[in-house]
Order: sequence, then C-alpha cells, then structure tokens
Amino acid sequence: MIQKIVFNRFLVLTLLIGMLVSCQSKPSSHEEMIKILQELSVKYSDPENSFCPEAVLAYTNSQLKTVTGEQQRIMYNFAKSDAYLKLGEEEKAIELLEDIVQHIDTGNTRGTQMAMTELALAYLRLGEQTNCVGLHSVESCVLPLQGGGIHTIQTGSKKAIKLYETILEKYPDDLESRWLVNLAYMTLGQYPSKVPAKWFIPKMTDLTHQIAPFQDIAPGLKLNTSNMAGGVIAEDFNNDGYLDLVTSAWGLKDPMHFFKNNGDGTYSDQSVQSGLNRITGGLNLTQTDYNNDGLIDIFVLRGAWMGKFGEQPNSLLKNNGDGTFTDVTTVSGLLSFHPTQTATWNDFNNDGWVDVFIGNETAGSMMSVVKTHPCELYINNHDGTFTEIAEKAGCAIVGYVKGVTSGDYNHDGLADLFLSTMDGNRYLLKNQGMMGGVVHFEDVSDGAGLRKETGNSFTTWFWDYNNDGWLDIFVGDYTFHKALSFYEAAEALNKPEGANGTIYLYRNNQDGTFTNVAESAGVRKTVFSMGANFGDIDNDGWLDMYLGSGNPSYKSLVPNKLFKNLRGEQFADVTASARVGNVQKGHGVSFADLDNDGDQDVFIEMGGAYTGDIYPNSLFLNPGQNANNWICLSLRGTNTNRTAIGSRVKVTFRENGVLRSVYRDVNSGGSFGASPLRREIGIGKATVIDEIEVQWQANGKKQVFRHIKPNQFLRLTEGSDRVEQINLKKIEFKDEKGALCRTPLALLSQKL
Repeated sequence: MIQKIVFNRFLVLTLLIGMLVSCQSKPSSHEEMIKILQELSVKYSDPENSFCPEAVLAYTNSQLKTVTGEQQRIMYNFAKSDAYLKLGEEEKAIELLEDIVQHIDTGNTRGTQMAMTELALAYLRLGEQTNCVGLHSVESCVLPLQGGGIHTIQTGSKKAIKLYETILEKYPDDLESRWLVNLAYMTLGQYPSKVPAKWFIPKMTDLTHQIAPFQDIAPGLKLNTSNMAGGVIAEDFNNDGYLDLVTSAWGLKDPMHFFKNNGDGTYSDQSVQSGLNRITGGLNLTQTDYNNDGLIDIFVLRGAWMGKFGEQPNSLLKNNGDGTFTDVTTVSGLLSFHPTQTATWNDFNNDGWVDVFIGNETAGSMMSVVKTHPCELYINNHDGTFTEIAEKAGCAIVGYVKGVTSGDYNHDGLADLFLSTMDGNRYLLKNQGMMGGVVHFEDVSDGAGLRKETGNSFTTWFWDYNNDGWLDIFVGDYTFHKALSFYEAAEALNKPEGANGTIYLYRNNQDGTFTNVAESAGVRKTVFSMGANFGDIDNDGWLDMYLGSGNPSYKSLVPNKLFKNLRGEQFADVTASARVGNVQKGHGVSFADLDNDGDQDVFIEMGGAYTGDIYPNSLFLNPGQNANNWICLSLRGTNTNRTAIGSRVKVTFRENGVLRSVYRDVNSGGSFGASPLRREIGIGKATVIDEIEVQWQANGKKQVFRHIKPNQFLRLTEGSDRVEQINLKKIEFKDEKGALCRTPLALLSQKL
C-alpha cells in the first residue's frame, strides 16, 4: 500500500515536472516572431527576388562559369553590374560596364545605349555615395544644391556628364539623361552656368513662394540612422509628454530603432533596452492602443512590393509600460502572411475598442503571382485578441492595395474606408453599421465619383483641407513606365506626360460625392508620392503636406515636395525655399512639434529599396514661420477608445474680426508615416479660442469647452468638464557641443 502511494506521488511529480519543462520550453510570442522573421530572411535570399541583389550576384557568378558565347557573357555581366550597383559597389559595376561598352556589338544600338546609360548612372552613383553618403552634409542632395551639397570629390559627376552628353547627342529626346546631366552639373556647382544650352532645364526648382527654411538637425541629435526604405512614428510612448521616435527599415535583417526624447534637448537610443532591436523589417509603422491601457503600442507592416517573397507577418508590439515592447502577434490572432505596407486603426463597430483594417497586395498582372491576398478586417475582442471578419463585412477587397485610410466622410457616426491601389481602382467603402451582428461595408466608389480617374495610385488620406467640416480625400498617382527623372524633366520643360505622378484632390461635396479639384487647387503636379503626411507648418489653421517621392530606380532622383495650403483654395510649392527637397527616396513622414515650441517639425525616413541605396534620415526643424498662435490637445476616451482615435475636433476662434473654425480628426495622418495622435492645431493670430468642440467617436456625443487661452498643452477627458493643463518644457535641441543652430531670425521676416 505504501509503495503504491509512493509510486502515485512519484508519477504525479513526474507529470508536474514534465508540464513545467514543457511550459518553460515553449517560446514566448516575442521569440516566436523573431524565429519566424529569421527563417523568412533565409527564404528571402533567392535570385528570383529582384530586391535581393546578393542572391542575383551569386546566381550570375555561377552562370558565368559555364558561359561560352560572347553575347551571353555580356548579358550576365550586365546583370552582374546591376547587382553590384544595388549592393553599393559602384567601382566594380563601373569596371564591368566599361568592358561591356568596349566589346558590345556596335550594331546593337539598343544594347549600346543601355550600356552607356548604365555606365553614366554608375558614375553618378559613385559621386553620390562618396559625397552625399560618405561625406554627408545636411545640405547633401537638397535642391537647389548649394553649400555642403556641392560635391567635394567630383570625379563621378564629371565622368557622368561626359557620358550623358554623348548619349544626348545620339538621343536628344532622352529626358531621363537630360534631367540627370543637369543634376550632375548642379553637384559641381556649375548649374546653370556650364550646362550646354541645348540640354539645359531652366526650372528644376520653384522659388516663387517663399517661407523660412527648415534645418536638418538629425545628425546633431544622432537620429540620422542610415537605412533602406522604412516607416516612422512620432509619439509619446512613456507618457511623459515628450514625443519619442520609432523607425523601421524593410529588410528582414534590419532592426527597428527607438529614440527616447529626454526632455532636455537630446534623444537616447533605447533600441536595445526596449527590445525593438530584435524586431526586424517593416516598410511602414503605425501606432495604436489596442488594449485601452493608455500605453501606445506599435503595428509593423511587412512584405510590400515583393510578391511571393512578401508573404511575411505583420507585428503587433505591446507597450509594457516599462520602456520595453513585446511582440504579441501570435497570441493576439493577428498572425497572417500577406504582402502589405498599409493599415488603418479605427473603431469600426463603435464599441469603444480600436479594430484594424489591413490593405494587402495581390499583384495580378503586375508580377507572375496568381495567389490572392484579400484585405483583412480584425475586430477587437476586448481581451487582447482579434477576430478576422473581412469577408463577412464585405471589405475583403482583392487588389494591389498601396494605401488605406479611415474616417467618417458622410457624418453618420460610422468610420468608413478608402483604398488606393496600383491596379487603377479606388474604393470608397461606406460603413453601414451592424448587420447580422457584424459591421458591414458597401462599395460606393462609382456613385461617389471616385472611379473617373483610373491611374495607379499609392499614398492616401482623409483630411479637411478646406475647413468646411467635411473630410476630403488625398490620393497620389503612381503610374510610371520610365524612371521618374523623365517625368520631372517633362514637367519642367512644359511637356507634361498626362497625370503620371500627379495628385488627386477629391473635395467632399457634402452629398456623398467627391470632385477632383487638383487642377484648380494647383496640385496637378508631378510628385510620385510614397511616404507622405500632412500638418500645419505655419499655424494658420490650414493643412499643408510633405510628400516623399521616388521609386526603386537609381535614375529616379527627384525631390521630395512640400506644399503650403493657401486658405483652402490653392496650394503653393514651397519646397525650394523650405530647403526640404532632397532627391533621395522619401518614405515614412511625420509632422510633430518635437521641441514643444508650438510649430510642427518634420521627420522623414529616407533610403531606397536596396542595400546600396541607404541614406540618413532627416529631422527638419521648423524655425517658426511667424507669430501665429496654437493649441495642443490630448484626448482621453472613456466610452470611446482610450486614445480617442476617430473622434473629431472643431476649434472656433476670431481672427482679424472674422469668426472661423478649423477641424481635425484624431488619427496618425497619411497612409505612409505616423504623426502623433495629440492634435497640434494652429489658430492664426487669434488671441483666444472661443470654443473647442469634441465629438467623441463611440457615441457621437459632443462636449464643448469655452474661452481657452492659446499656446498651451491641454488634456480633455470624455465626460469631464475639466480642462487639464499639461506642463511641458520648450526644448532647445542640442548636441555634445551645445545648442544646435537655428535659422537666422532675419529670415523669419519673410512674408508667407
């Protein structure tokens, strides 16, 4: 009997130990994601993956070992030179291309042109890499090039110029080469004086509208991480009131970065301490508070543009409140494998918890991929998990979706969806509310007038650009068949190529329809926006926009562009005077008052699609454009989701004797880049705010706060009449040598 009892106890103990060991050996959700990403990075290395030049180089080297014919040798060496360029090994590429130019059949006209054009580009890239990256200055690559932007080592540009001029003699209509030769002269400080008249492009920059120049202070703050393309969030992640920065890069071996705002004019790199350095990849980022705990979480989007190699998971990173983040994707129900870079968080069923809609990419005819990747809608279960219901909800759109945004365009109290795609379709999905226990959407795109234009498109957002209280829509065209330098040259020479790369500005007609007013608003201009966002750079209450431009091609050296809103009627291109027109690839953009001085600064995540196209990120410090006043509002939901996403703010004031209102929704802005959820609102010259009206998202109830002093940080809580002042210090940014220089005050007198 005693032996039996002892045996049974031993058996129970053994089982308990086994269970304990089993529990301890099971990886956490954080470690699970790290393992998934590591495994995918191995699969990513494939010569069929056009974004993996390392694999392409290995493949061409293996083929060259068995090649016997001269034409085949040239073909593989050409591919090899392209791989070297994408890896940033310009001199090796030049050596191969010089040999190809010497040995290619002179009767092969097309092949000769390609080889010479690629060789010119290789020399131009050599100049970029040795100067703009190797000897980086805050003026590098910013049009018009001046000061530190002029190349010190001029060999690359000089040789590129010779080749481009030879090419243009044979092919005078080659606008790509014409744009690039003008740019090359500019890198030498010889534009316009030395550019041959027949190749001269007179309007490479527009200085018609002047504003005070911004200053890139990222190097001084050590925020100038050199990455490939990626995303950015400006947000207060530790609830101290000061805005931190999180960035990503799309390579599956590229770690995320977390920069903590110390509140004293400096930032600390907390990437390792936060655990984010072990989370890799992500072309785009957005913030949320998925569990209503008052701590801002992070959503990472992966796989865009890569077809079958883009079947990567997104990541939901839970803010633990102690400076660390945990990947909870696998336990939250959000694990899926679809190529994407775009998502929008909102409370689509008005239950007080944010849900997420993800726009996935089905390549269709654009690539040899037939697998479909429908869009997803994950509804919040209130317990840290989500349920995917897109098909039931009528929003499982199949398309090459590049941008999604959400907002209540028709004032029915329900968050609607807009989708921008690379297959020529635009989708306006009207939220019909709950049907059969599930939120449901209806495609009203045709009736809304949003299918009249059929070009491919990328960046998008809802905004009220004309302050009439109704959400309008921004869409950036992304239709191209050549390098973007061609279209930029064509516009400068008054030879526009249709609507390629222009802006669609859809004004809300307040009756369920929209009208494209881009022409009359002055924004039917070539941009090819990728990362982009909007804000108010001069606190006049009218929303401006900064558009990152480009595509993977090294020939696509075109400037990012800043447009100032002229009282909701037109927009002015102020890129050149603002000194923000960098020709390197522009990705995630955030407008944020990082130094708490009342005006919005701009952070942009730079870098291209290849390891050879990395570039330092920029933080453009706003010097203050005038003496306009402002208010900063942090909203806290109680019935509404905690961060009040989807709520609407109306600020009414009297300026120069005229009563007017500005309107802002609570969100992170555009579809590629994330601004803070707090509302930073300019009120012009008004000295008092007559009324702040908040319409809370969950139930549409309105609260009004009257007679508010401007130029302060406030917290408004749903259901409370209290206006809580947040005491934040104005920050003077500094590096180890002291205060960072600001734009001379004399420049601030310029009239806007």
